[in-house]
Amino acid sequence: MTLPCIISARRFDARAHTPFWIGEEQVGWIRTTDVPLLTRWPDVFDIDATRVALSARFDTFDLRSAALGAVIGALAAEGRIPGWRDETYAIRNAFDAPPLAYIERAASRFFGTMTYAVHLNGVVEYGDRAPQLWIARRSDTKATDPGMLDNVVAGGIGWGFGIEETIVKECWEEAGIPEEIAVRALAGRTAHVLQSLPEGTQAEQVFIYDLPLPPDFAPRNQDGEVGEHRLARIDEVARWIEEGTMTVDASLATLDCLLRRRWIDEEACEGIATVFAPAVI
Repeated sequence: MTLPCIISARRFDARAHTPFWIGEEQVGWIRTTDVPLLTRWPDVFDIDATRVALSARFDTFDLRSAALGAVIGALAAEGRIPGWRDETYAIRNAFDAPPLAYIERAASRFFGTMTYAVHLNGVVEYGDRAPQLWIARRSDTKATDPGMLDNVVAGGIGWGFGIEETIVKECWEEAGIPEEIAVRALAGRTAHVLQSLPEGTQAEQVFIYDLPLPPDFAPRNQDGEVGEHRLARIDEVARWIEEGTMTVDASLATLDCLLRRRWIDEEACEGIATVFAPAVI
């Protein structure tokens, strides 16, 4: 049986979307039903039957950012782009590529542009008994996946932040984990998600890490984005993944941890290899 998170990570129909281009690169996917909203800005977008392209006259990232920012602000005011974050994301198809433009984080799913995130598995090993994982429950007020189970630390990587900086920042904000512990995070694999959501398209690379936590440490949220933390057995976490109680991203990150440490059998994760192969923008 294929787990719900693996199915969701690739639940995307390109036929229901129109490619979004900047210059010579396709950088996203816009729902075909949303394309008419953009025809109000013929000076910003060149639209035909096959694609939506940012006008070539915007030939620097400052000009592109300003043009997109005006459109995004108008769409957000109309409720077409929900969950405003006041966070800057860069449009780029590779994490180390120079940005083509800056956009508000909430707009990334409307345009289906590539985003980047870190997810940390909070691992507690005792030596004399079975290991456990710290699991978070997202606040009921979160813009995405409210109330669902999540990794102990998870967060998007905003423009200007590296992976390590984001880990340290998110560890403190989401779980009160001090920097001297956060820097011990061990890299796992990278999951690739391309899925359709109510607010648009999630095209995301998730950098997965395991973070060993002391047995006497208990996470404490600092920013109000986590409702609670719970220490869970491996079988409990596996059941939550199977039931779809955890977010898609958290499920994939947790599965990576469980598989790498051989705490579960890979045969129970049919199709898991597909999420560690890049999804095509």
